[in-house]
This record gives sequence, structure tokens and C-alpha cells, in this order.
Amino acid sequence: MTILDYLALALFFLCWLGYGPLLKLLAHRTGTLNDDMGVVRRVWMTAMTHREMRLVDSQLMGHSINSASFFASTNLLLIAAVAGILFGGQTALDGFASIGAEAVPTRVLEAKLALVLICLVRGLLDFIWALRQMNYTLALIGAAPEIHTEADRVALGAAATDLLNPALNTFSQGVRGYYFALAAAAWLFGSVWLAAGVTAAFCLLVWRQSGSPAARAIRNARRLLEP
Repeated sequence: MTILDYLALALFFLCWLGYGPLLKLLAHRTGTLNDDMGVVRRVWMTAMTHREMRLVDSQLMGHSINSASFFASTNLLLIAAVAGILFGGQTALDGFASIGAEAVPTRVLEAKLALVLICLVRGLLDFIWALRQMNYTLALIGAAPEIHTEADRVALGAAATDLLNPALNTFSQGVRGYYFALAAAAWLFGSVWLAAGVTAAFCLLVWRQSGSPAARAIRNARRLLEP
């Protein structure tokens, strides 16, 4: 590995691991899509406690669970594909290198594939944890009794929100793993491609969180929903 590889790798880990702290900083200053969605979900869970029939809430949660299951299944297939090349022996590595990857020693090629695999595995773990938390939330919605006082409704809505927000934030982390896995895959073509890929992924994610039309729409909706 060259000095450029090490510099690009350092940039990758800086963007990958520093994305979460940056979001928290943006949330304090200008707000982010995730931060605004947290408020929307709190309003949703509070409204859920006022409904006698919570079938719609259960269906919405079921849709989220199906989405997370789909991404987890897809992630598992990608992990199997990358692991098959990485641990498939010299023939598999040579065959993969012949499709256009940068000509590097076998150990370096293995390191590049391992980085892609790490991103995918972390994403899979995020999806699994998100699914568990969503199921906890669904159980809480199903177990919610008839509530006759506003204070109890607010308390139950807050409890459900404290389950739902971490669940969907973890789901977002899993989806984000695809972006960084693609950036890691760019390393197969050289260190410059890795640096460009991770920079593009990082900037795209930040823009979608703070400046995209979806972020602006949710920000406006939050102003209407907040008391």
C-alpha cells in the first residue's frame, strides 16, 4: 500500500465514523432530516394513544418492518458475494482482479475487499437491531390499553417514541452503510477513487439531511406539528 492509500483510508474512516457527530452538530445549528423526523414520530405516537382502533399504526409499523427485512436480506446476499470472493482462494481473487480492478498484490486486494465487507456487515447488524426495536414498538402499540387521562397518553406516546426513534435511526444507519460500501468498493480502482467516492458519499448524505427538498418539506411539517 502507498501513502496515498493510507491517506484515502484515513479520509474514509474520518467520514464514516464522523458522520454521526456531524449530524448532531447540524441538528443543534440548522436541524436535520433525522432530527425533524424524530419530532414527527413523537407526534405520531402521541396521536396513536388517542385512537381506539390502532390498526393503521400497526400497518404502518408492519410496512417499516418489511422494508428493514428487505434491506437486511439484500445485505446478506451482498455479504455472501463479497465473502465468496475474499475467501474463495487465489482463483476467485484472480478472476475478480481481471475485471478491471487496479493491479495490486493479493494482500492489498484482500484488504480492499475486507473494507467493503466490514461496511456491509455493520449495515446488516444495524438492520437486525432496527428490526428488533421495531417489533418492540409494534408490541407496545398492540399492548396499549384504553387511556382516559391526557397525562397517561403523553407518557405512553413518549415511551413508544423512545422505542421507535432509535429503531428507525438505526435503520437509517444500515442504509447509510450501502453508501460507504460503494465508496469502499471504489478503492478497488485506486486510492484516488476511494477518496473521491467517500467524499461524494459524505457530501450527498449531508445534503440529503439538510438541504434536499425532502428535508425542507419535513422541516416545514415539523413547524406545523409542534405545539
